Amino acid sequence: MASQEKISVYNLADLKNTSDDAIPNYLNSLKFRQSHRLTDIRLTLGYGALAIAAACLGWDYKFGFDATKYYTAAAVALYSLLNGALTLWIFYVERGTIYEGTAPSSAGGDTIRISTHTKKNVPEYNVTVEVTGKDGKKKGKVEVTKPFTEWFDATGHFVAAPFQSVLATAVPAVGKADPKRVAGPKEGAAATTTTTYTPEILEALAAGTLGSETSGAEPKSGKKGERRRKA
Repeated sequence: MASQEKISVYNLADLKNTSDDAIPNYLNSLKFRQSHRLTDIRLTLGYGALAIAAACLGWDYKFGFDATKYYTAAAVALYSLLNGALTLWIFYVERGTIYEGTAPSSAGGDTIRISTHTKKNVPEYNVTVEVTGKDGKKKGKVEVTKPFTEWFDATGHFVAAPFQSVLATAVPAVGKADPKRVAGPKEGAAATTTTTYTPEILEALAAGTLGSETSGAEPKSGKKGERRRKA
């Protein structure tokens, strides 16, 4: 069933953000226990830097610059340190992570960490899932690349079922928690491959007009030797 809200199918950021928002909703509905550790640390660093800037402004206003210049210098140094730590945290620790959570015990209890990204002017959703076992050891990594047209219709409505099927088919922990969404071998075979598009197909994707003629399916041929009738 398609969602009531719709977005512009020409806006790659909207396509990605809507897909990102759907991941926590889906996994939490399967009883995954979401961890907010990464977000909490990022907010702590950000609000810490903001608090220092506010304090610096307050004491400068009340006591004047000359009386607080050494405190101000220390505050500036600490503010720069916190902002630098925040930047490093976002780029080297979070690395585009949009979800981190633990599967229910019935689904194995693995911890998954999901990060996503898109490439400029390429309407494809790139998902990386890192799986960690109960013992804390890395169990593997799953990479999925799919066109947004698989779960957005031509008018920009998000369709949940095919999107959930992609995750359930590619990630064992999700598939165990929601087996009805796991696609068969033929349907899920291309989950970890990257599709190569010609300029014509990319143009059709951007216009929202991609149909069966660019889906890769070959037209059914007639009997051997049969000639096409003239109009």
